[in-house]
Amino acid sequence: MEFHGERNFWTFMDEERKSINLPRRLSFGNHHHHHHHQQNSPEPGIHFVPARPSAASATSVPQRPMSPDRTAETPWTLSPVRTSPAQPLLYHCIASLHRHEGNIFSIALSKDFIFTGSESSRIHAWKQPDCTETGYIKANSGHVRAIFAYGKMLFTTHGDFKIRVWDVSSRESFTPKKITTLPQRNPLLLFSKKNIQQHREHISCIAYNHDDKLLYTGSWDKTVKAWKINEKRCVDSFVAHEGHINAIVINQEDGCVFTCSSDGSVKIWRRVFGESSHILTMTLKFQLSPVNALALSLSPGICLLYSGSSDGIINFWEKEKTSGRYNHGGFMQGHHFAVLCLVAIGELVFSGSEDATIRVWRREEGNCFHSCLAVIEGHHGPVRCLVVSLETENGVKGLLVYSASLDQTFKVWRVKVFPSEKACLEEPTIDQQREIVDDRSPVLSPVLSPSWVEKKLQGNHF
Repeated sequence: MEFHGERNFWTFMDEERKSINLPRRLSFGNHHHHHHHQQNSPEPGIHFVPARPSAASATSVPQRPMSPDRTAETPWTLSPVRTSPAQPLLYHCIASLHRHEGNIFSIALSKDFIFTGSESSRIHAWKQPDCTETGYIKANSGHVRAIFAYGKMLFTTHGDFKIRVWDVSSRESFTPKKITTLPQRNPLLLFSKKNIQQHREHISCIAYNHDDKLLYTGSWDKTVKAWKINEKRCVDSFVAHEGHINAIVINQEDGCVFTCSSDGSVKIWRRVFGESSHILTMTLKFQLSPVNALALSLSPGICLLYSGSSDGIINFWEKEKTSGRYNHGGFMQGHHFAVLCLVAIGELVFSGSEDATIRVWRREEGNCFHSCLAVIEGHHGPVRCLVVSLETENGVKGLLVYSASLDQTFKVWRVKVFPSEKACLEEPTIDQQREIVDDRSPVLSPVLSPSWVEKKLQGNHF
């Protein structure tokens, strides 16, 4: 196991040019980035190497115009997209990095760091908020497909189908300490390569129950496993789907576990009271396409579950307050190709797609109507993963959006969302017959990188 020390990675271009049209751009003011090098004392088994210089570019991306109003012929309830001449959202790409060592498969966010896992078997750490790379762990265990950060712990999954738990509590410098590897090697089976607690294929997703201290992992072997971290063992394993498991999320309020799969279903699981086993409580199968992503939105008085599928649709379900059942509330349509990742934060939903775009949706207060605020463009390959952190200033919601694409780029966006009342001040009267629209622009096709197209044709793109 190797740990590589801090290096300064990119410079920011935060000063707006005077010629920028402000309604389409976001002004950031001046940021000062201090370059420094910290000398650390090597510990046994830890290897330090000098930093390699690299550069990143800052770009500005205009918002995509809305398409003409159309009403889709469908038996489903379409979440209406309300267009307005006012700009409720401003965004700006503040950093862009091209990863020559391979695609980034996963992003995780802690209080102090942003972590990325890639096919190079490295877990990189980036300091918040200035996005300076402070080091990386080289695990030598294959691709790092899923990572998750909670508190002082970082959970990573590797190509050997195992999970590693790290202590990343150090704030000043990135000096991680490995806590354990799951499953642990059984001394009685020292010469056996098989472990009944171990996944048989790639671990594609990971989630953590804060109260019960249970780590959940979903795999392409169609199983979900629950791990008790303080006991360092698997406490439950069950076949959850008929296809690859692509995403897993947890409702921290009631402990429900949500899983989705390439078999086209979303399932809800609950742990049996006083036991470690889990039971299936509900199956949500409202689409025929593979389901690739899940996100849960918890707000006072409302709980919504979102799923993104390969047909480009984002379905959502609302939880009943009395029965606890999840009823289908509609769907958002706009992406040209598959939805690969979802993030829900407050009333906002971010979706990354195979069409190389990120869409920002907002749910209206008091109901389940959603509108597309912006289409963020800049990647030239499928947007594989997203992470969003929240900032609020003078009543304006600010966010940092981290995105990774299969064009081997990692980008950081600064987004500001204005209150819906401000956006509607100049909104004209809307024709009710034109209120529900399909927000897809056929005249604007995504520009995909040649390397991605080649992988797509070869069938080994994910």
